[in-house]
Formats: sequence, structure tokens, C-alpha cells
Amino acid sequence: MEANVKCFIGIDVSKAQLDVYIHPTAERYCVKQTLMAMGEKLQSLNPALVVLEASGGFECAVTGVLATMNVPVVVVNPRQIRDFARATGTLAKTDLIDAQILARFAEAIKPEVRPIPDDCVQKLSSIAKRRRQIVEMLTMEKNRLAQTSGMVASGINDHIAWLTQCLNALDKDLQKSLRESPVWREKEELLRGVPGVGPVLTASVIAYLPELGRLNRKQIAALVGVAPLNRDSGTFKGKRSVWGGRGHLRTILYMGTISAVRFNPIIKIFYDRLRQAGKPPKVAITACMRKLLIILNAMFKHNIPWNPNYALCTP
Repeated sequence: MEANVKCFIGIDVSKAQLDVYIHPTAERYCVKQTLMAMGEKLQSLNPALVVLEASGGFECAVTGVLATMNVPVVVVNPRQIRDFARATGTLAKTDLIDAQILARFAEAIKPEVRPIPDDCVQKLSSIAKRRRQIVEMLTMEKNRLAQTSGMVASGINDHIAWLTQCLNALDKDLQKSLRESPVWREKEELLRGVPGVGPVLTASVIAYLPELGRLNRKQIAALVGVAPLNRDSGTFKGKRSVWGGRGHLRTILYMGTISAVRFNPIIKIFYDRLRQAGKPPKVAITACMRKLLIILNAMFKHNIPWNPNYALCTP
């Protein structure tokens, strides 16, 4: 490959193998050897960008290897890749085709390279993810319990008790992980100083939103998925709605906002004003989610503790 030709690489990740496509040489191959050997080969190509899509965690090992070799790598949302494929007229789907689409996406869109989470952040993320799974299982079991009786109900109660123990243990692990790091301890103290922000929201923000404090208010709201999106065409003016973003984090932010509406004076005043203006409850709550997130983002950016007067000035 000529030195002045930029190389873009797409990697389709699966449990069994990696399918790699190199653009513009159209070289493609499957990787079943060690990740280190693959990383050394890609490093020798000096690519402008390597793109993978999120694949349920299978992509973490690949991105970790490439990041340690200073290879620019980005993990993108699979929905973006499928939309890009349809836009280019590619309807078929195989592993090699997906790798090709990823490489073409890298060249056309050039998504921003962001820092790869270190081992501590990945550990915290795994604990937070497992906690979310336990909460979901608890909800399902409690729903089943309401529809059963007898021996089946007894078994469900035992399972609920065991899941509750697991949840309590995970909560302790989250607090321990946050307290072990001086940087995280400082961030935790900033977040916990905000009325309505509890330990679960604190851990989730640190684990799932490392961009907090690095982006402006519009960017952070869009990243989480609480920014209102227009739906206009010609003379038609549709309702604004939120969409996309980090859904798991948005769910936790919603629960934190419910608490903030009750106990945070700034969020409560904002919510009451929206309701008095005729906004539906869910619309008002979503607006409060955005405001709470923007306040947290401003606190992180300027490294200042909770101050109602400062928060009152936050748009």
C-alpha cells in the first residue's frame, strides 16, 4: 500500500472469530489466532482508523489489544452500521460484508476516537451491568409471583431472597470500588452532594458516562439520549421527542430524577413550573432529567460542589 493512502479497517467480532476488511485494498481475512498477532499485523498497516460495532462485550478484548498498541479504534452502535448499510444499498448481511461496511463507515463518517476505559473502569462497569441484570431478574420474578401460588410460589420466593442477597453484595462491591480510587472518591463526593443523586446513579454515571464534564451541555444531553429531537417537514411541525443514546443510563437517570423532583429544590421548582405551564408529567420529568444531567456536567467540568445558586443559573 502506498504511504500516502489512508487505510481504514473494519472488524466484525463474533465469539468464534474476527472478520477483518481493509479499505481501500479490499483485503479480507478471518482471524482465529491470538489477538496479539492480529494487533501486530494491523499496527504494521498504520491505519487511519479501525471500527468495530458493540457485540455484547466480545469487542472489549479486541479494542483493549489495539489501544495498547496505539492503534486508533472506535466502537460504534450497531444501529448506526445497519442504517449506513441500507443507505449505501447493501441489504445482504454476512460477517465479511459487515466488516466491509464497518471499513466504509470508518472512511465516510470518521467517528471520533475516544479513550478506552482502563481496567478499573471496566471492573466498575461489569459490576454495574451485573447489578442491572439482577434488578431485571428480580422484577420478572416478582411479576411471576403475583400470578402463582403453592410450591411454585415458594420456589420463586426463595429465588427472590437469593437475588436480593446478590443485589446487596453488588451494592457493597460498587461502594468499595468507588472508595478504592482517590479520583473516583472525589467524583463520588461531588455527585452525592447533589440532592436526589444516590449511590446507584453515582456509580452508573462514573461507569457508563466517562465523557461527563468533557462535553458541552448539548453534546452530553444527546449522548445520554435526553435531548429533544425535531420532527419537522415542510409546514408540518411534529412533537419533539428523545430517542437513542445510552438507554441503560437513561433509565437510571430517570429514577434519580424522580427522587430529585422530591428532594432537590432546583429540580422541584423547574418541574412545578413545567407542570403549571401545561406540560404532561412525562415531558416534565424528561426535561428535569436533562437539567439534572447538565448540572452534573457543569459541576464536573469546573470541579465545583453542589451550589443551589449556581445550579439555578444552569440552562
